[in-house]
Amino acid sequence: MTLQEFFQFIVANPFWILSYFLLIPLTALLAGIFGKGEGGMDPWKYLYSALIYLVCVPGIFAIFLSLYVFIFERRSIFQTDMYTQVLPILSMFGTLMLIRRNVSLDEVPGFDKITGLFMMIAAAFAFFWVLDKTHLIVISYMPLWQGLLIFAGLLLLMRWGWGRLAKKPE
Repeated sequence: MTLQEFFQFIVANPFWILSYFLLIPLTALLAGIFGKGEGGMDPWKYLYSALIYLVCVPGIFAIFLSLYVFIFERRSIFQTDMYTQVLPILSMFGTLMLIRRNVSLDEVPGFDKITGLFMMIAAAFAFFWVLDKTHLIVISYMPLWQGLLIFAGLLLLMRWGWGRLAKKPE
């Protein structure tokens, strides 16, 4: 099954995706009601962590899928799919706002990993956008595996640099 076939299946059967992306903010709302003022304590912060991962991974994917479709494929905004491009983003922001009302996101385990993932994907996306806009044509006698190793090294260097930049002063 290709990604396009999967998206077509979702559009043809919207019950599952609607249930998923409505159940997560509803769970965050209920956790906020029942755990009022206790969001940083043990059972609640792990629930919030799971909810953040469950909603942010598809939400981040939807953000960059939309950017890819609009920037690289130059598709019209009127062809935006509501179930795969808009609903995950709305659910992500709604869930994060509901969670933030009860607990600081800095206290939620793993939230820094999600923001790091977002930044890494954004950096790679920006890198490929610049390559696309500059229309560089590279003719190289270098084997593909060496080029991939150089690219992986550059990504690790960007990650190290971002970590040094985002590091909190002591």
